[in-house]
Amino acid sequence: MPIKLAPIGVSLVIKRVSADEKVKRHLEDLGLYVGQQVELLSSQGGAVILKLKEGRIALDAKMATGIFVA
Repeated sequence: MPIKLAPIGVSLVIKRVSADEKVKRHLEDLGLYVGQQVELLSSQGGAVILKLKEGRIALDAKMATGIFVA
């Protein structure tokens, strides 16, 4: 399921990232890659806030649309 539709506060694993190579590399630089565990903290208007390890990352709707989790 797309990350913006995932339940809030549940531990999730990134299963697929659908984006062009430039965006994929940027997300990987942020620590978002297939197999990484994340937690959705907020999802409003398509934008999301994720807990990643000990930090938080905010993604706009365009970037969040291509991240699929289970």
